[in-house]
Amino acid sequence: MKFSRLLTLLSVVIAGSAASMVLHERRAAAPAGFISVGAAPASEMITLRVALTSNNVAGLQDQLLSIATPGSSNYRQWLSKHTHNHPPTLSRLSMVFASANGLTSTVISPNGDWVSITLPVSKANTLFATKFERFTHPALNGPITRTLSVSLPSELVGHVDVIHPTTAFVSQDVRLVPRMRRLTGRDGPASSCNSSDPAGVITPTCLQELYGIPSTPATETSNALLATGYEDFWAQQADLSQFLSLLRPDISPPTTFTLLTTDNGTNPQGPSDAGIEANLDIQYTAGIATNVPLEFLSVGGFDFPTALFDTTTFLDGVPNPPSVMTTSYGDTESNFGASVATKICNGYMALGARGISVMFSSGDGGVRGNHDTLDVCTNNTFMPVFPAACPFVTAVGSTQGFAPEKAINFTGGGFSNVFPTPHYQTAAVSGFLETIPSDFPGIFNKTGRAYPDVSTQGWNFEMVAGGEVILEGGTSASSPTFAGIIALINDRLVAAQKPVLGFLNPFLYSKASSAFTDVTIGHNSGFECPASSVAFDAAVGWDALTGLGTPKFSDLLDAAFD
Repeated sequence: MKFSRLLTLLSVVIAGSAASMVLHERRAAAPAGFISVGAAPASEMITLRVALTSNNVAGLQDQLLSIATPGSSNYRQWLSKHTHNHPPTLSRLSMVFASANGLTSTVISPNGDWVSITLPVSKANTLFATKFERFTHPALNGPITRTLSVSLPSELVGHVDVIHPTTAFVSQDVRLVPRMRRLTGRDGPASSCNSSDPAGVITPTCLQELYGIPSTPATETSNALLATGYEDFWAQQADLSQFLSLLRPDISPPTTFTLLTTDNGTNPQGPSDAGIEANLDIQYTAGIATNVPLEFLSVGGFDFPTALFDTTTFLDGVPNPPSVMTTSYGDTESNFGASVATKICNGYMALGARGISVMFSSGDGGVRGNHDTLDVCTNNTFMPVFPAACPFVTAVGSTQGFAPEKAINFTGGGFSNVFPTPHYQTAAVSGFLETIPSDFPGIFNKTGRAYPDVSTQGWNFEMVAGGEVILEGGTSASSPTFAGIIALINDRLVAAQKPVLGFLNPFLYSKASSAFTDVTIGHNSGFECPASSVAFDAAVGWDALTGLGTPKFSDLLDAAFD
């Protein structure tokens, strides 16, 4: 359709004719915990972010899988700065649509594929055939404006991927740490590294011994490891210095991280500003990836989907991006909705194509979403976590104990209801599905992307927050641990003038599949749910608790160089 004709049609729409509206996305009801308190005021101003359809996303996906698959002729030939191509008329189209409605359209991404418009709720209701309402949630500081359905004029169908915020409901509490996360303070040495022992404590030295991680300092300054921070959780340099002095005295205490910001993110320093999540990520990436350059990306704002969108946009615009990124945040997949989850996931696909290994914690509600609560312990409909369920990230679950390790009860795992099983894991997952009894009462999508991909220890991690030595646990501890391992391997690769590992999953499920210790014990019913609650059981081979298992550094290194 020529642009002039689109303009004509849009003008007709604006003139008030009965334009054909096509449903873009709908949900039957707001997610659990969100309560409608009535229609949003007609005069309330709302800013909507519109994602224009990128050109040939399927082509980029095929290219990424080819680059990331061992044996391919272009294996690990990662792309330079990626351009999200879309037809050149699309940006003009969005602007014309806004202008014809008396609105201003602002391009908010370097590639021009995101624009924003600000308009009254009354006009938004009319233009998108919707009804915005105000919703409350116990985890929110105040009500949010959302809708249960949104439509597009037929002329825009196929040209717009996402309108946000509309049908995405994500609370502010998206940190992936168990509710009872702080266990005790500790100043002296641990009695053991056995995290199944109440007196056992995990330290960087414990992880080095368990997984064969070397303490040899990294040498390549171009190989950075990035941890993301959201919701005003900030990483503290003083806490990092104290942590290293206490647990890695062989590393110089002045070791620091480079601060990156987007969306007006900040990183104030001081005991009262200490963020447990951010400190945990920074301290264990530093404690594992000895001398690897560290970066902390502080993302401002409290709308989690927007923060994830803007993280991928920011990193895709960096000329020399980090080789590894770890994130310890997420929410129940259904809260995002299919269009938002898909757009965010495609952003991680673009990062993977640039050679960035993107890691996410797999969640701390077992099979029951972000955080389990007692009222869902008897609900046998499993709730996957996103972004862990995105097929272009490496999801990391949690174990505890030694000889043997076992899956901890809260480790997130399951099957996406949005993304299908990717080719790289079909064989591994089919074996696990055969272990599930035919009368299994759990309800899940057997054809969905399965996660986690791998696991590490995730309980009783010693750390420092606000100058206090405490213990923490969760897949939030596991993801930075595995990220540190991959960063160290990348350091060796760069030193040998070889490309970094980049998008990991095709490599992990093929050439590196034997570089993990299989974990065959565990039941991920959740941190707060009884062990009798319906959940998955660990099994021989890949399982939906610990993935392929826990890493053996030397074997992973050998596979990377093979």
